[in-house]
Amino acid sequence: MIDGIQDVYVNVSDMERSIAFYCDLLGCKVIFQSQHWTSLDAFGLKIGLHWTGGNQVPPVNFDSHGPHSGATITFSSSDVTSDKKVLINGGVNIVCEVDEEFGHLVVFTDPDGNFLKLMKQKY
Repeated sequence: MIDGIQDVYVNVSDMERSIAFYCDLLGCKVIFQSQHWTSLDAFGLKIGLHWTGGNQVPPVNFDSHGPHSGATITFSSSDVTSDKKVLINGGVNIVCEVDEEFGHLVVFTDPDGNFLKLMKQKY
């Protein structure tokens, strides 16, 4: 029987670079690490980093709300503006910033172009 969520994972071309990005900039913690797979604790959600063998992760079409295919991990933020500055100072590609009735969010990408979001929910 299904009894929970194992993880949500993204493909990465450079494992060490991705671990540094997710841990140093986003605050995740390594749970398990191997050459091909790393499990991270992201504030209670397990994120997997799946190594592509060094192959590039294919680009995805997107708009102001993120990608048109695949999943997007949205990180909760109490101060999106300050967190955005941290990301920019870390060299992160900010795709856009949107203020909607449901929340204030910033769409950005990891080093492989996987879409992520920061969001301060309004409800």
